[in-house]
Amino acid sequence: ACRLVDIASASNFHSFKLRHFHLDLRLNFAVKEMTGWQVLELVPIQPGAHTLVLDSHPSLLIHSIDCKVPGTTAAQDITLSLTYRVDPFTDYGSSLNISLPASVTRPHRAFQITVRYTTTDGPAIWWLDAELTCGQTRPLVFTQGHSVCNRSFFPCFDTPAVKSTYSATVRVPEGVTVLMSASRSAYSKQERVFQFSMEYPVPAYLVALVAGDLQHADIGPRSRVWAEPCILACAVSKLGGSVERWLNVAEDLFGPYVWGRYDIVFLPPSFPIVAMENPCLTFIISSILESREFLLIDVIHEIAHGWFGNAVTNATWEEMWLSEGLATYAQRRITTEAYGEAFTCLETVFRLDALHRQMRLLGDNNPVSKLQVKFEPGINPSSLMNLFTYEKGFCFVSYLSQLCGDVKSFDSFLRAYIEQFKFTSVVAQDLLDFFLGFFPELKESCVAQREGLEFERWLNDCGPPLCEPDLSAGGVLTGPVQSLCDLWACDPQDPEAIANFNLSSWSTFQTVLFLDRLLDRSPLSNQVMGQLSRCYSAQLDEMNAEVQIRWLQIVVRNSFYPDLPRVRGFLHKHVSVDWTRELDCYWAAHVLMRGSYVTMLLAVANVANFFPFYNCFWIYLQRYYYTIQLY
Repeated sequence: ACRLVDIASASNFHSFKLRHFHLDLRLNFAVKEMTGWQVLELVPIQPGAHTLVLDSHPSLLIHSIDCKVPGTTAAQDITLSLTYRVDPFTDYGSSLNISLPASVTRPHRAFQITVRYTTTDGPAIWWLDAELTCGQTRPLVFTQGHSVCNRSFFPCFDTPAVKSTYSATVRVPEGVTVLMSASRSAYSKQERVFQFSMEYPVPAYLVALVAGDLQHADIGPRSRVWAEPCILACAVSKLGGSVERWLNVAEDLFGPYVWGRYDIVFLPPSFPIVAMENPCLTFIISSILESREFLLIDVIHEIAHGWFGNAVTNATWEEMWLSEGLATYAQRRITTEAYGEAFTCLETVFRLDALHRQMRLLGDNNPVSKLQVKFEPGINPSSLMNLFTYEKGFCFVSYLSQLCGDVKSFDSFLRAYIEQFKFTSVVAQDLLDFFLGFFPELKESCVAQREGLEFERWLNDCGPPLCEPDLSAGGVLTGPVQSLCDLWACDPQDPEAIANFNLSSWSTFQTVLFLDRLLDRSPLSNQVMGQLSRCYSAQLDEMNAEVQIRWLQIVVRNSFYPDLPRVRGFLHKHVSVDWTRELDCYWAAHVLMRGSYVTMLLAVANVANFFPFYNCFWIYLQRYYYTIQLY
């Protein structure tokens, strides 16, 4: 077999096996630094490997590196100071090259490396001043490792191909609670020290930490919600006993949940994505609490990652669909069992609408639309997160399910797939070979080479999915949406017919689908925009942010100035600080009003970079156009 290559990693991970690593860190909120050390337990697996290369980052300040050399039976272990150098690698990282003495590089004999370091302003670590948190009382820090950011948190083999157990000791000021993506934890109040242990192997990007004014409430036998005190009650009320129900449905479908606990921590609106599937502890943005349906989908998606992405992981970022496509399919199997096929079809319809919208923006031949994306050296994998990873991947998995002729048979296959590859990293060929081995009759009928639907074309062709699943079961929910869209497309409109549709009786997903399809029909005349505003804008103001942001996009896309103040209103509502930059807000809004889609996104992105409290608006915009909601 060909040796796996991960061009996003500078490390020589093929030369060593990482058994375990330990972090010992002190958090300093005053200077926004973490200082301490990391101990790596390694085993050489290739002869002649006298240099250890780890992924690092220019923001990571290395103070010293030493090695514990095993002694003879009579002698004690010896600690040696090691020489090292840091070389440039890409704009998202560097390489830490550590020279090893010959006495520690004996094949298959474990040794330990200790790296003492300080973190500064790297991309993995987000320090929030108190005014940027939900409660505005204490500062907060969190990490976000996906895809290749954790090399600025600790030196590592920053590739999903490498998994190991880890442990951590974290020292914090009084009043600060620390959580990590770990299966076990303990706290010494007297010493203000938190201890963590992850007993199951995970890749570096799934190591996560959050520290701040956090409290918890149990919501099930193996789940609790963590949040700042001001939003904890809301989070508990929104989730109730649902999480355990979803976990039970997932276990019925895909086998035991292997991580023990499933806890959730709600983070301030500055969290750069919507949700992250850190094992044992999902990170999720607090603003999602406004929409029950989006909260439901986001949490179920992260639960699905417990099997697809966390237990079995894509070995390189060029095949992210092995995590996201399978997790999206699993999410929809869970919602179908829990809420019915019509609900799942409605959610899928508006996601596939978004996929085709992105396709129109990017063009049919854009290489990022491949499931097997070939990265050029220096390209940050995080920049290539897109809807194809999720929705085209979902369509391919759905096609595999259709080939079985029975969704329950495919559930059985997925259970066997998890059992076979649990706690390992795989490539697409592993999945497909196991699929054809599980269904030998399909292999014999050469389904992999079926004309027009070849597996190779699914993986390597640009453009939309080769086929999409039948979503007609959602017609009872999507039909009224399309009917209302068609009424607004008539010239002239029929006010009485339009008035028969009451958006307040619709689900969030129906309203979102309606507004998305209105946006697809833009540009709209000023007269139609005026009628839409009179019919819906006041009503939409009372709905959740997922709905409001879509109306604002219609306002922006059609340069409808009478509703421009609503853009400011949205920004004001979704920030946590006193509004002191009103002119900046209006400037941003006017730039948005005059720009193309891309100009609009770039403008808000730039504003968000300078003023973190714009970040919420940026998140909602990027979710709609270029990225997907879920990691």
